[in-house]
Amino acid sequence: MPRLLAIAALLALAGPAAAQPAKPNILLVLSDDHSAAHVGCYGNKEIRTPNLDALAKTGTRFDRYYVGTPQCVPSRATLMTGRSAIAVQNTRFSAPLAAEYATFPELLRRAGYFAGVAGRSFHLDGSATPPESEDVFRRFDLRTFPRRLDFVKTNGTRDGILAQFREFLDAVPKDKPFVLQLCFSDPHRPYTPGGVPQPHDPARLTLPPFYPDTQLVRQDYAAYYDEISRFDADLGTVLEELRRRGLDANTLVAVSGDNGAAQFRGKGTLYEFGIRCPLVVRGPGVRAGAVVSELVSGEDVAPTFLSAAGVEVPREMTGKSFLPLLRGEKHDPRRFVFAQRGAHGSGLPTNTALFDLGRCAVGPRHKLIYNALWQLPYWPVDFAGDAMWKELEQRNRDGQLPELVRRLYFSPTRPMFEVYDLQTDPHELTNLAGRPEAAAVERELKAALQEWMILQRDFVPLPVPPGAQSKKKKD
Repeated sequence: MPRLLAIAALLALAGPAAAQPAKPNILLVLSDDHSAAHVGCYGNKEIRTPNLDALAKTGTRFDRYYVGTPQCVPSRATLMTGRSAIAVQNTRFSAPLAAEYATFPELLRRAGYFAGVAGRSFHLDGSATPPESEDVFRRFDLRTFPRRLDFVKTNGTRDGILAQFREFLDAVPKDKPFVLQLCFSDPHRPYTPGGVPQPHDPARLTLPPFYPDTQLVRQDYAAYYDEISRFDADLGTVLEELRRRGLDANTLVAVSGDNGAAQFRGKGTLYEFGIRCPLVVRGPGVRAGAVVSELVSGEDVAPTFLSAAGVEVPREMTGKSFLPLLRGEKHDPRRFVFAQRGAHGSGLPTNTALFDLGRCAVGPRHKLIYNALWQLPYWPVDFAGDAMWKELEQRNRDGQLPELVRRLYFSPTRPMFEVYDLQTDPHELTNLAGRPEAAAVERELKAALQEWMILQRDFVPLPVPPGAQSKKKKD
């Protein structure tokens, strides 16, 4: 009898955690319209992002993370489902995500997690307007997220977002791990002043070489930087709340932008400012201070979270878990990542801000952009009505713009294909498409994009037509 009691005591000391480690909590923090170039730890010496920079020192930074699309709704569909927006039929901006497409929070919920979304709209239950759409959503019961998750709330204000975060943590049962997608409004337009102790000085900022250099452009860029710093401060509040509650050690925290900045050649475009976003991850088992240069896609976030929780990744997910990269283990890298551009907002297709059809393939060094609607000119997303852009339009009419600015933003058409060497031309200013010296690279990227579009059952015409394929065989 004493021997049995001793064995029982030893088992009690070992506890259930010794037999099976606790599953990590998972927190995905999303800024809104935020490019990788606009974070201190990504090499930007002028922006102030101390909390993101500190997170990178204690976690892993991904230098070549590309979202699936340069727009909020389809990008978040990709993040949630581990599949392209095309595959889950979510390329139309106002479309609710169909119930048949499982998301990582609900898959984790089935595995015992307390699951939620909070903060700024998560964008996947359809747009509230016009009333004709709202009527369809209601009659056919298309708003599904309240049934998918335990906690579904939205709030667009800073205080409201942080309050919802605390409310969610209060609601988590003591015996369950949690998964939460926490969405912030910054740095989405319109840029609102305030909340930044040290505003960025427009005169001291270094503009990218593809920016027009005017006072209004500089003021706008500084306001964008201020909003990022404000987000960074709120991120610090979130991380401190985890620490205060004793949750930080067992919480996998991932911070990213949903798509690129609403700036020149940013949001709504397939250039680097549009689809290359920050991704910093910290948590149990994650390497501290590591920098990953491998290609990573927005599709890879969902399978990574599932793998971290020990949950089987569904076969239909085309994303590839980057958990080995977080842990410093062997990993089979991607050869390419892909992105697509479709409708933006719910307006009629009167310009390329509201509707465009573009596809993109990014390889180890080069990028291909396929503008299916090449006949339509560039139009900025979210700032075409601003005084900054109106002034540029007038300067263009008066012939007062530099040739590069005029070519990039006011040409009547765009190239159907663009090929860039991101190593020697990171700002994508020299289009190599059609040049003999880039023919092999262009052919390889088009073939990769062709395969992806076929497998995704894409509705856009393929980039390699039958005639070109026949010519290749003859060569």
